Amino acid sequence: MQIMLVEDDTLLADGIVRALKRDGFAVNWLSDGRSAQNSLVAEAPDVLVLDLGLPDMDGLDLLAWLRGKGLLLPVLILTARDSTSDKVVGLDKGADDYLAKPFDIQELSARLRALERRLGMEKQTEIRIGTVLLDTAAHRVSVDGGEVLLSRREFMLLKALMEAAGSIQTRQALESKLYSWGEEVGSNAIEVHIHNLRKKLNTDLIQTVRGIGYTVRKS
Repeated sequence: MQIMLVEDDTLLADGIVRALKRDGFAVNWLSDGRSAQNSLVAEAPDVLVLDLGLPDMDGLDLLAWLRGKGLLLPVLILTARDSTSDKVVGLDKGADDYLAKPFDIQELSARLRALERRLGMEKQTEIRIGTVLLDTAAHRVSVDGGEVLLSRREFMLLKALMEAAGSIQTRQALESKLYSWGEEVGSNAIEVHIHNLRKKLNTDLIQTVRGIGYTVRKS
């Protein structure tokens, strides 16, 4: 899952990014509201983690702008404003969750996983193509009823392909779903993940479109 973190505290942001990456999330960090607006318009993440005390605008104004644009991605607010009235205002303006500083990074990770499960249920809990069944809520994959164990990135890659069944996904598009900005990505990283998926699934579900990328045919 792709996370955008908007936080102006460099030390805190660095700690959050490192911890969430260890938990398997792809995290992109921005330190001000204007940069976040530009990035959100260009390519919205799966979840926005938003600090309210930004240097160039109030985070609540960014949240109001986001909802005004019709962008419905989940937003988790991080802030030192921990009064009940502050929480109510944030939730009323369209936030999905609220975590007061200081917080335990494990709690942040757990809340993001909960948002991820909610996203999966809103889109489609189960995706079945041929003999392959992908359960987005339970994070399980099975072939002919037998469970297949995948790494988190293998699961996210398969999910991206199956959700877009019938369309071609370029290597660059797939990398953006699995890796953070600036993260070192091997030139053949996607190919390696695809190879491992094909071996574990033991089906011809994933097709190579030479010179372009990969696709999964609709059942």
